[in-house]
Parts: sequence; C-alpha cells; structure tokens
Amino acid sequence: MFEGEDDVEWRTIDELARVSGVTVRNIRAYQARGLLPPPQVRARTGYYGPGHEARLDLIKELQGEGVKLDVIKKLLDTTGGSTEQVVRFIRTVRSLFAVEDRQIVTLAELVERFSETDPNLVKRAQKMGLLTEISEGQYEETSPRLMAAAQAMTEMGVPMTRSLDVVEQLRQHADGIAKVYVDLFLGEIWQPFDAEGRPDDQWPRLYEVIGNLRRVSGDAMLAVLELAVAERLDVTFGRDIVRNVRTSSKPPSPAE
Repeated sequence: MFEGEDDVEWRTIDELARVSGVTVRNIRAYQARGLLPPPQVRARTGYYGPGHEARLDLIKELQGEGVKLDVIKKLLDTTGGSTEQVVRFIRTVRSLFAVEDRQIVTLAELVERFSETDPNLVKRAQKMGLLTEISEGQYEETSPRLMAAAQAMTEMGVPMTRSLDVVEQLRQHADGIAKVYVDLFLGEIWQPFDAEGRPDDQWPRLYEVIGNLRRVSGDAMLAVLELAVAERLDVTFGRDIVRNVRTSSKPPSPAE
C-alpha cells in the first residue's frame, strides 16, 4: 500500500481483496468484464484506490439484491460510473425506487390470509417473484404491498387465481411504464448533466430532481390510471345501457 499525492491510499490487489471481502479471482474477473476500472500501475504493480473499493461494495450490494452482473455493467456503463460520486449516485437512485422491506411469513399464515390450500398457488407466487422460499414452510414476501393487494381482492370475493392474474398483468405493464420514466430521466436530466462534466456543485440539485421525479411520476401514474379506468367504465356501462334499452324497446311478439 502507498499513499498518493492527494493523500489517497492505494492498495495492491491482495490488500484490496482483504479489505473488500472480494476474492482476487473475482476482482480480476470484474476487471475482465469491464465492471472494475484497471489499477494504477507503479513499478509493474497494480494499485487500487477508494473508487475501486466503492465500486466493489456496490457490486456486492447489487448482487445481494439479485441483480445479475450483466445488468450491473449496463447500469455502470449508462452512468459512466468511474468515480465514488457516481457510485453514490447509483445508490441514491436505487434507494429512492427500492423495493419494500421484505417480510417473513409461514405457509400456515398464507393459508389463513388467502383461505387457500392449493400448493400450486404458492408455487405460482414464487414463479412470479412474489414469494421466496427460505426454509420448509417459511417464505419471504418480496413485495408485501402487492401481497396485501392480492389479499384485499381475495377478501372482496375475487378468487386467488384471478388476483394473481391481475398482479401478473400489472407487472407486465409496469415494465413499459418504468422504461418511459427511465428514458425521461436519462435523456432530460442525466445526459445534460453528464455533458456539462458533472459539476460538483450540481450533484445536490441532481438528487433533488430525482426525488421530485419519484413523487411526480407516482402522482402522474395514479392520475392516468384513474382517468383510464373512468373512461373504460363509461364505455363498458354505456354499452350495457344501450343493450338494455334495445332489449326493452323490442316490440312484443304476436304471441304476446
């Protein structure tokens, strides 16, 4: 290890492996895949700085959440992530749009909540990513809010199978909606900021914009949904009313 002119500590790959908890083999693999910048070479020895440590911490964090390495690379490539500030930025974005705190439930609790004993429904919920089995008869709810919504529909008399259908369909539509907002952020917020050289004094403003985007996107999505549902109801009930009017206005048959 040596200390650079900027008082930054630089470590060999073995030292980096020790402090980061990532094996030397994996560090080299990350470099080969473009996930980790190359080291600074001095006298034929590669040295790694705080930026490398921060990047390794982020990779471990994302992998721990089930994000695959190719997705992590795309995320880093999109932001040009080579500095600690960008690593912090990625963490901030993910924290704002992070999934909920997961909850542990037992099979007996699920049966009681949903009044269902069909094991295939639990398997389907696992396949959809709503449940993760952590031990025999014990599961982790990936999204407690979605599970609560499914439970609420069941309590209204909607069969569990149909509730899962609805959640599955909503999830499919959500992918397209997410792309709209991510493209909006990249094109209108991140890219102009990046083109200006990512000024240090503008990072706080960027975080503020991200927070506002999260709030506005939620409000806009709810407003669009309410408008679409209202229009769909108008059309659907309008057809039923017209159909009923036509039926009631038919002339009586000669037999009557």
